[in-house]
Amino acid sequence: MAEAYIAGIEARTTQGKAVKRVASVASFFVSRIDSLVDPLLEPILAQGGKVADLAKEVRGHVAVASAKLAYQIYKDIFGAIRFKNLTEAGARVQRLLWASTGTKNPDYSDVKYVEALIGADTVNTVPVETLNAYRDHGVPKASLEKDVVEAARVFKRLPELGMNIDKVTQQLEDEGVTKFNQPFDKLMATLGQNHADMQK
Repeated sequence: MAEAYIAGIEARTTQGKAVKRVASVASFFVSRIDSLVDPLLEPILAQGGKVADLAKEVRGHVAVASAKLAYQIYKDIFGAIRFKNLTEAGARVQRLLWASTGTKNPDYSDVKYVEALIGADTVNTVPVETLNAYRDHGVPKASLEKDVVEAARVFKRLPELGMNIDKVTQQLEDEGVTKFNQPFDKLMATLGQNHADMQK
C-alpha cells in the first residue's frame, strides 16, 4: 500500500497537480493476528518441555510484535530520500491505521492493543468500550518504538515453532477482504434494488 501511495503522489507531482491535501492510511488489523496464532500454539503448549516454553514466550505477543516491526518498515519507507523529495511539494506521509484493537481474549489486558501502539503518524480505530477502559486505567505514553528488539525476537521464535507468519498474514488478508466484500456487495445490491423500485 505504501508503494501505491508514493507512486500516486509521484504521478500527481509529475502532472503538476497539488498533493498537499492528499491523505491516506494503511490499515493493520492487530488483535486478529493473536486470535489466529494463539489457537495454533495450544497443541504445542500441551506438549510440555522446551518447545512449550517457546510457545509461552510468543503467545499473545505476535500481534503487537508484528505492528511494531511494521512501523519500523514504515519509517524506513517514508524516511527514504524518495519520499523526502516529495515532501518538498507538500506531500504527507501515509499513516498506519491500527484496526481491530479491542481485546478478544479475556486473559489479556483490555487495553493491550491500544497501550502498546501509541506513536507518531498513526491512527487507532479503538472501539468505544476499549476507549472507556483506556480512559479508566490506560497509561498515555509513546510506546510504539519500545521493545522493538523483543518484537524481532518473537518473530524469530515462530519458525522454531513450525509457524510461517507469511501464511498467517495471508490468511488474515484473504479473510479480511471477504469480510469487507460481503457487506459491500450487500449494500450495492440493496441500492440497485432501491433504484429499480424507483424506476417502476
